[in-house]
Amino acid sequence: MSLTVNVKKRFPAFQLDVRFESSASRIGILGASGCGKSMTLKCIAGIEIPDEGEIVLNERVMYRSGEKICVKPQKRGIGYLFQNYALFPAMTVAENIGAGLKGSRQQNRERIRDMLHTFRLEGLEERLPGELSGGQQQRVALARIMAYEPDVILLDEPFSALDQFLKDRLQQELYDMLRAYTGTVILVSHDRDEIYRFSEELLVMDQGKAVTCGRTREVFADPGCLEAARLTGCKNISRVKRTGTRQMDALDWGICLRCRREIPKEIAYVGFRAHEFVPVWGEKKENCIRARLAGSAELPFEKNFYILPENEQNQEKLCWFLQKDKWELLREKGMPDYLQFAEEQLLFLS
Repeated sequence: MSLTVNVKKRFPAFQLDVRFESSASRIGILGASGCGKSMTLKCIAGIEIPDEGEIVLNERVMYRSGEKICVKPQKRGIGYLFQNYALFPAMTVAENIGAGLKGSRQQNRERIRDMLHTFRLEGLEERLPGELSGGQQQRVALARIMAYEPDVILLDEPFSALDQFLKDRLQQELYDMLRAYTGTVILVSHDRDEIYRFSEELLVMDQGKAVTCGRTREVFADPGCLEAARLTGCKNISRVKRTGTRQMDALDWGICLRCRREIPKEIAYVGFRAHEFVPVWGEKKENCIRARLAGSAELPFEKNFYILPENEQNQEKLCWFLQKDKWELLREKGMPDYLQFAEEQLLFLS
């Protein structure tokens, strides 16, 4: 499977300008609400028509403005799972699953029966969507998509309206059901944990544009730019002034950071994830900040500490998150004197 998306579309509030290529079977699109994620899916599906560009799936052109090619949505071989599942409320489960089938009556009956079995919906054939749980509705919506064997499935924030317990359970159910699917699945979400868990490749979007794209774990490890760092959960970000090939001033933290690796000339910010600090008791080491506590919060599985920067004019606190398995060390030794920025964990950002 291969997918190429290069589209532009103007809207009153912003301009969509997205370019990416992928051959991964599981693609995630991460971004804040209103950044253009869902609109990108709608362009791929043919629900929205871009102003210019192209969309190519497995060397089959779905849209190309220069050649005036625009394949109709129903002919693209793409299944779209909407946030609210978009089931027909007056149709039974079996009727919903068979709504898009084009075979003979017998073929359609057999296909519906297969989908009822695959998605564990047997016994619910005659129920209406309003009589189903959220998880059952999701399975019906996915069964309807899978019934006509699309090349691509688009998942548009399918868990956004659920509480955390139900979300975790339905995520796992959905991933299990998709395990045997050999096509491409694109998941849109503003939830970084959801994206990290699901996707092989990741596209990060901000204000209508793709800001970075790559293997999911590589993007999280090295976001490369400010917007991607924030969206992947980096809590500590400072403006920097590069003072040498291996030295820079973190202006918002009030500390000079020295590195063994070369600092890129185009660096504008440095990031550091809240879980990566190394606590130091006693003598100050290189790349350390005083552990002056401004506040804290205890959660079920971690403690969050908010640390004053060395630059006291800056009101932005640094975040240090300590997971539960390390609480005992703190009980034994007390708060550390310093927190060290592990050099290999510094994120160089443009």
